Amino acid sequence: MRELFAVFGRIGLLSFGGPAAQIALMHRELVDRRPWLTEREFLNALSFCMLLPGPEAMQLATYAGWKLRGTPGGLLAGLLFVLPGALVILALSIGYALFGGVPLVRALFLGIQATVVIVVVEALLKVARRALKGRAHWIVAALSFLAIFLLHLPFPLIIALAALWGAATARPAGMPAPPAGQRPRTPATVALWLGLWAAPLALLAALGQTFLLEVALFFSRLAVVTFGGAYAVLAYMTQEVVAHHGWLTTAEMIDALGLAETTPGPLILVTQFVGFLAGYGAGGLPLALLAATVTLWVTFVPCFLWIFAGAPWLDRIAARPRLTGALAAITAAVVGVILNLSLWFALHVLFARVESVTLGPLHLLRPDPATLSWPALALTALAALLLLGRHWPLPLVLAVMAAAGAGLHALGAT
Repeated sequence: MRELFAVFGRIGLLSFGGPAAQIALMHRELVDRRPWLTEREFLNALSFCMLLPGPEAMQLATYAGWKLRGTPGGLLAGLLFVLPGALVILALSIGYALFGGVPLVRALFLGIQATVVIVVVEALLKVARRALKGRAHWIVAALSFLAIFLLHLPFPLIIALAALWGAATARPAGMPAPPAGQRPRTPATVALWLGLWAAPLALLAALGQTFLLEVALFFSRLAVVTFGGAYAVLAYMTQEVVAHHGWLTTAEMIDALGLAETTPGPLILVTQFVGFLAGYGAGGLPLALLAATVTLWVTFVPCFLWIFAGAPWLDRIAARPRLTGALAAITAAVVGVILNLSLWFALHVLFARVESVTLGPLHLLRPDPATLSWPALALTALAALLLLGRHWPLPLVLAVMAAAGAGLHALGAT
């Protein structure tokens, strides 16, 4: 366990750059440098985690810890993957709440917002290359985009429809399922972790904490539908947090993702920042700290539930072609959702005023050309050059872009 602590502690501290970089780091530590997992075990575990809602890199770490030292090892690995980033996000959230309205700080975040636009575009390109393997997947992606961009259909519904289509059209793999063997204690595991998940909600309801209960219920729902990573679910979260609940503004949501990009750990830690700001707006710093804690709990306890309940069944799950087909269709749908997010972010960063226009069942976004921000456009072009053209590391690009925003502020251009 001491060695496990050292290895996963290092992984947690170095896990910058999103899930691809985090998975590569774990492969180097767990497969290449140590004989802890075989290549086949690692790839099967990765495929399994991609079937689950939630951050696949964090769940992969949890699975590796479980494989090596059972439930204590899984808890240790999963917590070490999340906690360093959570502490950094907490510190950044407090600083943002206290100083985010200062003009110089806003200028810094203009550079970060411009970078976020290109980061999401880059994620779109990466996911599209991996997911769109045939005409059917292109159609699913296009329909997904139209459903969320024009019709405003709920993200969970889009994911559910894609999964049903993928499962229904999957071709049998001709591979028999592995022998059942000894049955895992799945019901007891599910009951334990469902109880841990639900306990804070029951306590908040009993204490009459309406706001915190609303936060807990919202992020609990989010934990069930976060297929395809944080980028995919961010459009749904933004729609709910900004338009429905009114907890954050559009600019604050874009800043949230920018801050989450600068920290180690899973990108879904953006939910902690959102929960903190929602609490801060509703009742100041004490309520913000409680809301952030509740958000973390209901975001990551389900991850442990999925892994500890499903890991003993991994070999059986891996042999189910319909599950594989559902995952492929979900991933294709995620391409359309991320395209919607890319357009949404770009419009709100580049234009000061974006109106929502309704034409029958269609909901359109119409930017006001007179409110185009030339500094934001210049910063976005610079971020595209550095990330897509020069392939600079993201932390370096974020630092350069924040400095560029501050420079424009000093020149009076923002």
